[in-house]
Amino acid sequence: MLFLIVLLAVCVVLVFSGLFIVRQQTSAIVERFGRFKRIAPAGLNFKIPFIDRISGRLSLRIQQLDVRIETKTKDNVFVVCVVSVQYYVLPEKVVDAFYRLQDPQQQITSFVFDTIRARVPSIILDDLFQKKDDIAQAVKKELDTVMDDFGYGIIKALVTDIDPDAKVKTSMNEINAAQRLREAAIQQAEADKIRVVKAAEGEAESKALQGQGIANQRKAIIDGLKESVANFSSSVDGTKAQDVMNLVLMTQYFDTLKEIGLSGKSNTILIPHSPGGMGDISEQMRNAIITANEVSFGQSADSDV
Repeated sequence: MLFLIVLLAVCVVLVFSGLFIVRQQTSAIVERFGRFKRIAPAGLNFKIPFIDRISGRLSLRIQQLDVRIETKTKDNVFVVCVVSVQYYVLPEKVVDAFYRLQDPQQQITSFVFDTIRARVPSIILDDLFQKKDDIAQAVKKELDTVMDDFGYGIIKALVTDIDPDAKVKTSMNEINAAQRLREAAIQQAEADKIRVVKAAEGEAESKALQGQGIANQRKAIIDGLKESVANFSSSVDGTKAQDVMNLVLMTQYFDTLKEIGLSGKSNTILIPHSPGGMGDISEQMRNAIITANEVSFGQSADSDV
């Protein structure tokens, strides 16, 4: 009876020792006497005690490997590139993934190094940042071709960082700042040019309008004087046009003195004179007009000859 109890206990222990659990998204490799037997899926599994053993487990989840590579560009600038490779074990090639590669991450790292150091030295630093997607595609293509035979699939390869030397970054920032300052100076000069041109156009238009106003003013004055002379000559007998002009000049003379006196900030210096000099001024103006007409007539006669 005791023997049966012991035998039953041994059988129970053996049965429970043969049971094992495999987690979700994980595959267990079962070997028998050192030889591959089967792949145990997720869930409760059984192996023959003392005959079968679990050689290892492989995660079927997506994994990421960050590879840091130092290389140089075509213009001899040393940069550090960080490449992130997202990979996973192909469910149908779990055996190849477990047995064929001893260290898959080291294998991926080697191919990433080879691809980056073959591509980056042919690109200048300024273009490297723009072509990082092309480099990532080249890395993925290379890994797809090689790692598929070993049971690994590549989802994505990303160039997550390109880090030049600190002095190089400072120089690049200074170049960029200088270019922006140059552009700002050009824009400022264009704005100043527009302001100067517009100011000159405005001044020219103002002078033209001012000249037109003065011309209209003089025309109105002449018409007024003409009308005043005609009215005064017709209303007062024995009055000559010269007398009327003297009277007008006298009136304008006193009006000018009045305007000067009303201005509190006037800097005008009055030279000693008398209102009786209006006749002399009138005569001088008349002689100047006559002389000008004679000169004009003489020039026209010479041209006819």
